[in-house]
Amino acid sequence: MTRANFEKYVSEAYCVKADYPFEDDLCSGVFRHTDSGKWFAIAMNVPRRKIGLDEEGNVDIANLKCPPEVVESLVGVEENVFRAYHMNKMHWLTVTLDDRCEDDLIRWLVDISYTLTSKKSKRDKAKYNSK
Repeated sequence: MTRANFEKYVSEAYCVKADYPFEDDLCSGVFRHTDSGKWFAIAMNVPRRKIGLDEEGNVDIANLKCPPEVVESLVGVEENVFRAYHMNKMHWLTVTLDDRCEDDLIRWLVDISYTLTSKKSKRDKAKYNSK
């Protein structure tokens, strides 16, 4: 999935467009929940070597939040899925946005990230607070 297709999917699925909060980096787009402003994805362009690829040049990537067991099951197994660049490596992972990752996998990971970063319902909060 290319970066353009990634951004199109996020826009169509969640009615969210990237914002660019970093003054000195107009290429890193953050995707946030409209109600809370919480991040569920960030798309960046980074040197390939920064994510563990033994190649020259840059690559578009997306960081997505996932349960630790999903991170562990995909990193090192799925081509071009890595421990998160510049994020918590237990709860976030990085996928390349250069047609090397399956579109369905990336859509699935975006959906997981969106759900994990959503506000919890009142019932869920009450259940959590009663423990």
